[in-house]
Amino acid sequence: MLNPNLDEIQLNKEEYERYSRHIILPEVGLDGQKRLKSASVLCIGTGGLGSPLLLYLAAAGIGRIGIVDFDIVDSSNLQRQIIHGISWVGKPKIESAKNRIHEINPNCQVDLYETRLSAENALDIIKPYDIVVDGTDNFPTRYLTNDACVLLNKPNVYGSIFRFEGQATVFNYEGGPNYRDLYPEPPPPGMVPSCAEGGVLGVLPGIVGTIQATETIKIILGKNTTLSGRLLLFNALEMKFRELKLRPNPVRPIIEKLIDYEQFCGIPQAQAAAAEEQKTMSEMNVQELKQLLDSSADDFLLIDVRNPNEYEIAKIPGAVLIPLPDIEQGPGVEKVKNLLNGHRLIAHCKMGGRSAKALSILKEAGIEGTNVKGGIHAWSQEVDPSVPEY
Repeated sequence: MLNPNLDEIQLNKEEYERYSRHIILPEVGLDGQKRLKSASVLCIGTGGLGSPLLLYLAAAGIGRIGIVDFDIVDSSNLQRQIIHGISWVGKPKIESAKNRIHEINPNCQVDLYETRLSAENALDIIKPYDIVVDGTDNFPTRYLTNDACVLLNKPNVYGSIFRFEGQATVFNYEGGPNYRDLYPEPPPPGMVPSCAEGGVLGVLPGIVGTIQATETIKIILGKNTTLSGRLLLFNALEMKFRELKLRPNPVRPIIEKLIDYEQFCGIPQAQAAAAEEQKTMSEMNVQELKQLLDSSADDFLLIDVRNPNEYEIAKIPGAVLIPLPDIEQGPGVEKVKNLLNGHRLIAHCKMGGRSAKALSILKEAGIEGTNVKGGIHAWSQEVDPSVPEY
């Protein structure tokens, strides 16, 4: 209800006190606070971005907040997903978020959707809300969220993060551009590492998520100073902001219905190709690797293709660090050739994915190898619990 009948909305005495710092702002005032109370916002995801924006939207007095998420709280989330706490590890994120929101503002209505957003349910979930905030971390859901917002004519407040860099904008607002104007086609699967692989500075989603909350509040207040048509780029390491202009693409395809977004992003094809390649790739489990290491055999080379900082956290005894980027760029291939000396090659990473990719590249160079299933994560869980998990 972005244009509510303000005469029908009342604040009680407690709300006047709670929101007094808003109400005395000329740019907000009593009418603005009533707009916030009457507004409804759907947040997709309660991770790094969803955590701060949900906290600030609830504190600002948004009357109704919907949350879509199907994940549980993991201890590795707590470095950046500040809406969750230790007592909620292993429990649904949406329940954790609702509990924290009601500690901040018990007057806020919180709707929970413990499900994966899909082409089958997106329109029904999004339709009742005024604004959608995209806190997701994968391309299929971003395209799905965008297309559903276009079909329903809903503003889409977008943010994304990676390592030290973040970006934010507002899509599909008052004739402005949408996500497909920024990214007409998705990148090939696996080209953009996840935060689990590439890492992320813990405070970065706090900054970007707070910017998303700010943009959401400005839309509700009717301010015409949003990021629509502007992509805000932030580099936390250099502490620099810059902007890129965004314009609607006059030849972009017309969105008429929701599609299979996993298929659109090439994920089934990539998974099928990986499964086919895995059939021909030699593998061993961590128990077999442990037996080999204990046998004192010296006819094999064990390489670790993770990044150097990961190697510092945890390592398997005897593994030689040759990061995947070095193998992709060439020098690593030569290093493997020089070290191999006719021996058997074994490769591992954190979970097994990057080492499989490294072995595929090495195979093209004429070097066959064996992949360690589950990587050092499985080693820590099944062989040596003293090796830290990360």
